[in-house]
Amino acid sequence: MTAEISALDAPPSDLRERALWAFGLLDRHDLSRAAEIWKPDAVDHFIAVGIYRGRDAIVGFFEEMFAAVPDVRIEVEDVVVEGRRVVVRWTMRGTFDGAQFQGIDPTGRHIELRGIDFITMDEDGLVGENTIYYDGAGFARQIGMLPAKGSTGDRAMTVAFNTLTRLRQRLGH
Repeated sequence: MTAEISALDAPPSDLRERALWAFGLLDRHDLSRAAEIWKPDAVDHFIAVGIYRGRDAIVGFFEEMFAAVPDVRIEVEDVVVEGRRVVVRWTMRGTFDGAQFQGIDPTGRHIELRGIDFITMDEDGLVGENTIYYDGAGFARQIGMLPAKGSTGDRAMTVAFNTLTRLRQRLGH
């Protein structure tokens, strides 16, 4: 669904088209037009990894992600607009074979994540706040940081966690 974008294209004023335009830039790893996407004091809440305050911090997050997953592609599946709020449902695919991401060494594994951005735009169409929801545990499983769901390792981790929880409860912690 991501539209083709020319480097000279002006950002659209329609919020749905503007979201598609911005995600198109991200799909191409083009952060050169960040000032046309985010307000200087924008806040992105990446639920799985943390809060990024300010355009520079948000751009830094994407630079790190693009370096870690050099072939990452972001496909927009749906866009819903209500007033100044825009919800974008997306799928991201790529291979974690570049640089570190969030302190984690690359594993060379393929990742595929589905997520939703809940965006609030100002009257100029700039992102003021965005909350990004995706399955962080699913990402960790795909890169090998956590065992596969339902595997022997996964069941062993659950048993160990529950044993530790019961022990702490008995000790009054």
